[in-house]
Amino acid sequence: MNSLFYSLISAVIVSLISLIGIIFLTFKIRTSKIVEILVGFATGALFGDAFLHLLPESIKILEFPFLGMLILIGIFLFFILEEFICWRHCHIETSEMHSHPVAFMNLIGDVLHNFFDGLAIGISFLTNFYLGLTTTLAIILHEIPQEIGDFGILIYAGFSKKKAIFLNLITALTAVLGAILPFFLKFNLEQLNIFLPIISGGFIYIAGSDLVPLIKNQKSLKKSLVFFLAMILGTALMYLLLLIE
Repeated sequence: MNSLFYSLISAVIVSLISLIGIIFLTFKIRTSKIVEILVGFATGALFGDAFLHLLPESIKILEFPFLGMLILIGIFLFFILEEFICWRHCHIETSEMHSHPVAFMNLIGDVLHNFFDGLAIGISFLTNFYLGLTTTLAIILHEIPQEIGDFGILIYAGFSKKKAIFLNLITALTAVLGAILPFFLKFNLEQLNIFLPIISGGFIYIAGSDLVPLIKNQKSLKKSLVFFLAMILGTALMYLLLLIE
């Protein structure tokens, strides 16, 4: 029951990140000024959680090459979700130079995105508390720039600011459904360890395929350096969390 409670609280916190648009609306902050830091920190956290927490936990029971196959399944699964079900990981402020697909398709993608985030949280907390904590933190750090991007997409598509915030929150709440699902399915420890490398593969795909290219395409050395330093800090945070286990 404690694991279920922690999963629910974590999923709710992740869902509330969708309201971050209110902050940028109230203080009129341009996300372009901080996007390199946010995305860099999220990239380091996702890589760090995958390689320092999720995979080491899986290695306790699973062995290669089966473990490697599960990681690849995670990468392929997230690729399919992104390419064929319009799951988008946009972290760039909307502008005429950066057009977006139809907002409703983005909302559908967000429903799936947040559901799988919640699923990762639930499975991690079922495995152990610290794994759930680090996974939740990595998702939160990723959600901040993600939700800012989603907010911008809806505004650009013609929604009012209040409606954009409301729709972001509704789609984000699917994380709660994903977080409680593993508890009803009653996975045992061996089954949980099969899911962990799949989640790792997903995190590796998001960080490497969606986030890193945002900076690699930039021609500014300063922005690349800021991104790299933020990525190191995100990874360092995940390493420091090993000390509290």
